[in-house]
Amino acid sequence: MKIRNADPGDIQVILDLIRDLAIYEKEEDQAKATAAQLEAALFSSHPTAHCELVEGDDGAIAGFALWFKNYSTWTGTPGIYLEDLFVRPEFRGLGYGKALLVHLAKKCVENGWHRFQWWVLDWNEPSIEFYKSLGAVPMDEWTVFRVSGEALHRLANSQPK
Repeated sequence: MKIRNADPGDIQVILDLIRDLAIYEKEEDQAKATAAQLEAALFSSHPTAHCELVEGDDGAIAGFALWFKNYSTWTGTPGIYLEDLFVRPEFRGLGYGKALLVHLAKKCVENGWHRFQWWVLDWNEPSIEFYKSLGAVPMDEWTVFRVSGEALHRLANSQPK
């Protein structure tokens, strides 16, 4: 297998992988990213996200990891937030997902970044068990909050008191 940085010619395959992930997570209607948006996020002069692709021995794209840097005020260092990790079903169980995670963990260590984190759906037991086997720890004491859609617009237009 080979892990490589995505390039602009990979936009369509990345979109396909995002859609496949959304189908797996039973949220296909939520995957609305466009090619133009991905190109701007990944390949502009100041990218806001990064993408690694893992290829099989025959060069077929087996999966991807899409991530961005976050920052911890506690450690004073950036880290990696893994937005998406997906391996196509026909490549699962062959080490591709672990290889992507190892690759990103090495990137953290080599850069002196102290955290590598991601979310996983509560019902996704196979992934949860896989992550735990790698030493990942669930952050059960934290609750994720999100403001989006109309609520985001209301908040943006509200007046502080």
